[in-house]
Amino acid sequence: MQLTSLADLLDLQEIDLQIDRLLDDRQSLPELAQYKDTHEQVKEGEKTREAAAAELRQLELNLDKAEGELEMLESKLQEHETRLFAGGMSARETEHMRLEVQSLRGQQGALEEKVLGLLEDVDPVREKVGAIQADLDKLEAAKTGLEASIKDQWKKIDAELARKEERKGEALAPIDSDLLELYDKLREIKEGVAVASYDHGVCGGCHMTLSPAEQEEAFRSDLPRCVHCRRILVA
Repeated sequence: MQLTSLADLLDLQEIDLQIDRLLDDRQSLPELAQYKDTHEQVKEGEKTREAAAAELRQLELNLDKAEGELEMLESKLQEHETRLFAGGMSARETEHMRLEVQSLRGQQGALEEKVLGLLEDVDPVREKVGAIQADLDKLEAAKTGLEASIKDQWKKIDAELARKEERKGEALAPIDSDLLELYDKLREIKEGVAVASYDHGVCGGCHMTLSPAEQEEAFRSDLPRCVHCRRILVA
């Protein structure tokens, strides 16, 4: 095992830690949480809008039906009144027509009240749908802005990652393959820190001080390992 390879490991690890931080930054942008929250608000807003829109559609259908019934009744009433005022009917027929006209006028009044009531019901629901849509438009605009910001930051981070990966490729060249294998395994179980500098008897990984006996044990082989955390030591 060449000592130069051990020293090169520290450089490699620094690059790897920089890459780790960049990847973490990529996944922990504040805008990501804001985007997720805004997306959920949009989904809830769409549900609310659909419910209100369904209510409005039903009211408008009821209004159209009532207005249609009122129009047909008014047409029938006009026909009956024309016949009644034209005369030429027997007294019995005239009385029957008069009663029919009276009944139709009563139905007309009831339908007019129904139409007015439905109009009063439709307007606030229509305003409600409009207000919900306005809020959704604002949320969608905010979501679009957040998405643009995230993409811009990701672009910068990805460019920096590409540079770090290029540097990593250069740093890997002088390191022994078996040492790299151990390094990768240790990084997996040691929170990304496989190599530690050794300075004045202290392990830079676990920050434990090694006794003289522990120092002798740690540096007994060509691959020094901390007796406490088992990280590779570079003096």
